[in-house]
Amino acid sequence: MDTPPDLPRQTRAFIVLVALLQGALLYLAQRGAESGLWPFGSLGGRVCWYTLVLTVPTMTLLSVRHLGALRLWQHTIAVAVLVAALSAWAVWNATGAPGLRASEVLGPFGATVALAMFVLLPWLQCRLQHGRWQAPYRDLFEHAWQNALTLALALLFVGICWLVLWLWGALFALVKLTLFRDLFRQTAFVYLATGTMFGLGLLIGRTQQRAVQVLRQILFAICTGLLPLLAFVAVLFALSLPFTGLQPLWETRAAASILIAVVVTLVVFVNAVYQDGTAEAPYPAWLQRVIDAGLLSLPLYAGLALYALWLRIDQYGWSAERFAGVLVAVVACGYACGYAWAVLRPGARWLQPLAPVNRVLSWVVIGLALAASSPLLDPYRIVVGDQMQRMADGRTSAAHLDLAYLRFDSGRRGYRAVQALREVPAFADDPVQRERLQRMLQRQQRWGGDTNDAPRSTDPLQVRQRIVLAAASADPDAVWWQALLAGRIEDANCRREGAHCVVLRRDLDGDGHDDVLLCNASVGYGVECRIHTEVGSGWRDVARTHFFPRRGDNAEALYQALRDGKLQLLPRRWPDLQLPGTRRTEVYAADPNDQTD
Repeated sequence: MDTPPDLPRQTRAFIVLVALLQGALLYLAQRGAESGLWPFGSLGGRVCWYTLVLTVPTMTLLSVRHLGALRLWQHTIAVAVLVAALSAWAVWNATGAPGLRASEVLGPFGATVALAMFVLLPWLQCRLQHGRWQAPYRDLFEHAWQNALTLALALLFVGICWLVLWLWGALFALVKLTLFRDLFRQTAFVYLATGTMFGLGLLIGRTQQRAVQVLRQILFAICTGLLPLLAFVAVLFALSLPFTGLQPLWETRAAASILIAVVVTLVVFVNAVYQDGTAEAPYPAWLQRVIDAGLLSLPLYAGLALYALWLRIDQYGWSAERFAGVLVAVVACGYACGYAWAVLRPGARWLQPLAPVNRVLSWVVIGLALAASSPLLDPYRIVVGDQMQRMADGRTSAAHLDLAYLRFDSGRRGYRAVQALREVPAFADDPVQRERLQRMLQRQQRWGGDTNDAPRSTDPLQVRQRIVLAAASADPDAVWWQALLAGRIEDANCRREGAHCVVLRRDLDGDGHDDVLLCNASVGYGVECRIHTEVGSGWRDVARTHFFPRRGDNAEALYQALRDGKLQLLPRRWPDLQLPGTRRTEVYAADPNDQTD
């Protein structure tokens, strides 16, 4: 694509003014949320507003060349309608119940929409330029890289500008003139200045295209140099698998993400070398064969990543993270198979079939991203339905069902599913699980429990109801209970309403005298414990600890283990060491892998 003519003066002013308006609209949203003004008083209004303000103007500013272009405004209106509809759906999913962690739904939604719009933008820009959807691959390539580097340059420009302003304010603050520092910290100034800086950064990226192209060529040169090495590493790893086996992969718990990262990196590097497909291959024939071998190994990486994800899903069921991982793995499989096909079906030039593969897969990415942000492929419908089905067919017991994840992190559907569990026999007929379910429905926050703001009880009967004695444990003496009720020892919030605690009396430090371990299982994540020991003047709080569940488990299993008295004392072989005037230091066991010959 030839270098486009300079932007008209009106278009340049338009870019900066719209970016300034973006900052003003974001500031308006914050002020409206603080004062409860419509539509900012509700989460739905804010989400739709932020999504529209951040997405639509940015896409317009990256595309605009002539303000009178009809297709530009057609695209703007169409994207605005699409984004507004998707935002409304995301808000419906993220609300509708007290205490839902909306960020768990809206965060992935924002990332998915941003990805879809970024991949869609080059197609819109080509249609704006040529008037049709059948865009030349060279133009798609140029627009995609130009957009990415322009956005990166704009963000870098914003950061540099704020660094200059910080130095400005700090310099005058040295002589007690804090006017500038105070001004730069004003919320209105932050929003308006950041918007203006962003607009100027976009303008620099769009007008100084020769500098951007130089930066792009530097990146391409780096990728060109590293691609053969990366391909060799990929082939070497694939050849080592028959000797190492696959079991070590599944034991890492991070196999899928690493394997997908290899596929993504190879795809990016190959595209940086291939560029628009018109240049000659920059490698001799033998290096091309190494890269071809690396591309032929990509289906193995993508297939292993999918299988690793399937193992986790089969073991623990679907979650929003695993759903996103499967989508990424499916796209990675598409690229892996497409690039391997490009190697096996050579054309007049090296890797010539990459262009149609990239075209098709770009629409696959757009389609999957939009479907996952809409009712078509709602991840939370799939996740919640799968978790409930696993419990119904016995693959997950009631005690191991992650109620907190369903209640707080799965949106409206998860909360409704937890409510429906009250009619399920596994919860309705089991007093322990029924009580656990009721506690979860009453809680208003995911982490920290809801006991921190509740008043502490001084009624001995109420406190004893909240603190269960562990099996085979002696009851703490009356002096301990009196100290707990009087607040002379730390109660781990066990005296507050809604607390579910376990107390265990045992000699924990081996001094011949019993200690008391008081644990609270309603803190939100894991079990928080306090250790009390008896001294001459009574009981005293001496230590604290926290038990964290293993991945895939929940805090209920820890709580039940404490109630059953399954606490184990594991003495350390090496004591802590200390030199005069220094802090004590812990001795760590040597790693056998660190041994030298």
